Amino acid sequence: MPPSSSAIRTTIDRYLDRHPDERDTLAGLLTALDRPGDVTARTALPGHVTCSAVVIDSRRRVLHIRHRATGGLMLVPGGHVEPGDRTLLAAALRELSEETGIAPGALCLTPQVLGAPLDIDVHDIDASPSKGEPAHHHYDFRYAFHLADGQRPPVTVRDEEVSGAQWLSFAEVTSPTLRAKLLGAQLDGRPEPVNASALIHNGAGSYLLHLRDDRPGIWQPWTLALLGGGRERGDASLEDTLRRELSEEAPGLRLDDLEPYAVEEDTSVDGLHVPIQVFTGRWKGNPDLLDLREGVLLHWFTPDQLDRLRLSPGLADLIRRHAAEHPPRVRPDAAPQVWDAGSRTVLNGIGVHLHLQDDQGRILLGLRHPDVRYAGGSWHYLAGKCEQESATACLIREAWEEAGLVIDPADVELAHAVHVVDSLGGLPLLQLVFRARRWKGSPEVREPDKCVAWRWWPPHELPDQLVPYTRTAITSIAEGRAYSQLGW
Repeated sequence: MPPSSSAIRTTIDRYLDRHPDERDTLAGLLTALDRPGDVTARTALPGHVTCSAVVIDSRRRVLHIRHRATGGLMLVPGGHVEPGDRTLLAAALRELSEETGIAPGALCLTPQVLGAPLDIDVHDIDASPSKGEPAHHHYDFRYAFHLADGQRPPVTVRDEEVSGAQWLSFAEVTSPTLRAKLLGAQLDGRPEPVNASALIHNGAGSYLLHLRDDRPGIWQPWTLALLGGGRERGDASLEDTLRRELSEEAPGLRLDDLEPYAVEEDTSVDGLHVPIQVFTGRWKGNPDLLDLREGVLLHWFTPDQLDRLRLSPGLADLIRRHAAEHPPRVRPDAAPQVWDAGSRTVLNGIGVHLHLQDDQGRILLGLRHPDVRYAGGSWHYLAGKCEQESATACLIREAWEEAGLVIDPADVELAHAVHVVDSLGGLPLLQLVFRARRWKGSPEVREPDKCVAWRWWPPHELPDQLVPYTRTAITSIAEGRAYSQLGW
């Protein structure tokens, strides 16, 4: 889907906050956004949106290409938005790659402009009888990028409408509006971090990791990563960026001793090179008590657990390096905060569930005893609560204790998570659903005070008395969705 009219309007509004004197110039586009239709479509008249990439090298020169259709004019790479372009910025990157061979990974955002357009230019396009196009306007959104390593990549002219390329100084830029913006924005062509992350440790050898959502626009969804995010124009520094991100993602998580530690590299959802300033900070709190606003889970992990986790690239090496440089100051076995559920101590609000399907596609469900505190008389996954152990270890233990099933850890994979928004007793409930590819044994009732029967159910004949988030997880897994939320 191309960018929506509301997303384009938001981009324009933010642009006009910086350039209020251009409102009259963009009046035609604003009017077009009020009408039905796609303003990025080539057929949108009397004008439509296009996108361009302004690539700046370390000598403050801008890449231009010579377009045959314009009589040989030197212009920055760009063109029309295609239906598959997720954002206007993505459209600019695609056009750049198609016309010059420069991949997004060779570029990074500029700290001065970030992901907003540097310039929005309105220019007239002559009629083209051969294409059946009348005269119209282009509203060209121009996005600025620095070269990631400061070095000019080879330019391979690949578009049949392009005949050559040239790097021009700011003063030589052919577009008057773009030239003025470049000269006024103090863009120097030097790549530098525009994102910040927090490497949070408790001084006892554990590190706080954040499980990302699986939603559009999320970097490397469904991986464990550091808290943090991208700089915004109102941030005075990258430390301010990080503190703002922490307040947005997990209010109540306050770090008083942030210190720069390293600059790491990542790749954005658009394929851009992203240098990240990593700060370290010490915190001894219980993440289960935080009001997590973004992502799925916050949890403490030790370096010896990293090989079993799905992590963002380079994170394991970063944690191990920090752990080697900063040995624990307190006992490594210092207990985390917990709550008591009867005779067992469990980690706050994290449930593990087993999704088993036999060779006929049927799903294993258990009928809860009518007198159990939760979901009595309902069908449910085989499930349990972590007892200061890994989620996988908990799952394997529960499978044996409840149903006599033997499962190899190598045969277990995380399939889904259900976040219960308003949970029982006020505790945050995160339900991690694991799928086992193989197992040994047949389900048997081994804890009749909890589960009175096991049964294999066809997916299209699930029982009416089924725990709501179990039903949600079964549906989501069938649809290939890794995450869902459910009010309770």
